[in-house]
Amino acid sequence: MRLRNIKNKQEILDQSSYLITNPEIYRGRWHELFQNDHPIFIEIGMGKGQFIIENAKRHPEINYIGIERYDTVLARALPKIDGSYPNLYIVRFNATFIDQIFDREIDRIYLNFSDPWPKKRHVSRRLMCTLFLKKYDAIFKNSKEIHMKTDNRELFEFALTSFSQYGYQLEEVHLDLYQSDIKENIATEYEEKFVKEHKPIYHCIVRKSEEILHKKL
Repeated sequence: MRLRNIKNKQEILDQSSYLITNPEIYRGRWHELFQNDHPIFIEIGMGKGQFIIENAKRHPEINYIGIERYDTVLARALPKIDGSYPNLYIVRFNATFIDQIFDREIDRIYLNFSDPWPKKRHVSRRLMCTLFLKKYDAIFKNSKEIHMKTDNRELFEFALTSFSQYGYQLEEVHLDLYQSDIKENIATEYEEKFVKEHKPIYHCIVRKSEEILHKKL
């Protein structure tokens, strides 16, 4: 989806105390930045930020990092941070190189409405393909946990197969999240749009044991 440019985009980015543009320097040291040892949850492809910001508001006991590569998207997300949240940072970065900014310090990954990359020649760009799962092995700490939501049935089926083949256990699988009994669900901007259009939201939670992880490394 193409977003219109924002005239004061650079000003928004420069003035935000939440934006990290050089995340490589914090690799292995994110707890120093947060100044605590709380778990770190990341959202890869945070879009306009509604999901990650609301999580930070509700759960001060968790550290959150939203990752987005496009300045225009970031300029729409950053103004939504309407308070002081010491447990939140936003990173401008291409997730293809995610193992360059984290080193065994992440407890949970959120993949919300990721680009489906439907063409076969683009499979390696999907955030739940084997290439990315290997990168995630290098950034997870003790808990290897991925939460995924999408409106794309084909991508969801691909993800479930990919997770299973890589050794993840499928702990929760919902073919229509809004017909499930899930305790807490924070919606993204895309999610709200798709629900209004009466589209099912596919959701899963997968985990990987320590034993399986070490066999893969």
